[in-house]
Amino acid sequence: MPTLTKAQIVSNIQRQFGFTRSRSIELVETLLEIVKSTLERGEDVMISGFGKFCVNEKKQRRGRNPATGEDMMLAPRKVVTFKCSGKLREKINGSE
Repeated sequence: MPTLTKAQIVSNIQRQFGFTRSRSIELVETLLEIVKSTLERGEDVMISGFGKFCVNEKKQRRGRNPATGEDMMLAPRKVVTFKCSGKLREKINGSE
């Protein structure tokens, strides 16, 4: 299944809104920077009708090195998860 790339998003914005390529790149980069900086601060990002990006804390846990099979402790870390909105879920499943 093909993947939508940042370059394709830029091209779509350029085509649909008639912006220059540089303006389209600037818009996409600005949006992504806002999302990244918000997540870096540990805040969630909710886009109505699309979904919610959440920062979750993972505790330290026991793991295994897949290359050697050796047991090890994995450090605590933060992960970003995405939960799509009900509207998006309906569109994906074709039950709109």
